[in-house]
Amino acid sequence: MSERANASVIPFKVEEETEEGIIAQDPTETHNSSQNSPMNPGERLHMAEAVRMAEAIVFASAEPVSEKQLAARLPDGINIAAAMADLQQIYARRGVNLVRVGDAWAFRTAGDLAFLMSRDTVQQRKLSRAALEVLAIIAYHQPVTRAEIEDIRGVETSKGTLDTLLETEWVRMRGRRRTPGRPVTYGTTDSFLDHFALEEIRDLPGMDELKGAGLLSGRMPSNFAIPLPPADPDALTEDEDALTDIDLEELGLLTPRVTED
Repeated sequence: MSERANASVIPFKVEEETEEGIIAQDPTETHNSSQNSPMNPGERLHMAEAVRMAEAIVFASAEPVSEKQLAARLPDGINIAAAMADLQQIYARRGVNLVRVGDAWAFRTAGDLAFLMSRDTVQQRKLSRAALEVLAIIAYHQPVTRAEIEDIRGVETSKGTLDTLLETEWVRMRGRRRTPGRPVTYGTTDSFLDHFALEEIRDLPGMDELKGAGLLSGRMPSNFAIPLPPADPDALTEDEDALTDIDLEELGLLTPRVTED
């Protein structure tokens, strides 16, 4: 096959340095060679086109794009994880990187070039100490109610503090506890993961990391422990009910429906 024919089949190439020099390498070949299942030319063309389509979808989106959304738009039979791994490899050394945010994907400025964006950064108002404490409790203890937050902090939590965290879209109301009064439970959002550069909620720093950063006292009680956040923060627990339209109306999150007399 001629070089021109190869170029039409492989729209993306990554340079790889070898003992013989620098050669062009197809990322789909790299991914599949690791699985010992090389693609034939037709499959390579199909995957390469899917990678281009995924790139266009994520690039054009103002929000991280979930794998479910990608699967709905990409051709049937495409291995979404493999396609995104190839695209991530293509952008690994560029000024923007493809990063995973929960179960979604987004383009972000490369970490070592963040200083170039400093002039364009909007100055954000800092959260109060109370808001940071509540945010940390929600992140590590979710799902958690307001009463449980107050029990952990040892002080009353004002509604304004929770409202501030809800406005930042880092915290959300996720359900109601199956206890008297059916209190609302709170959890974090994908925007929280995105802001703090976390792929998933379990990437939160552990005990050793917090001590190393000077955020925990060296004289903590021997029985002190940091809870492990749930693997799937969207899944309801056994003592939670999902929020219904009636719940959303009561909480002021949904406009009441007008019924005719």
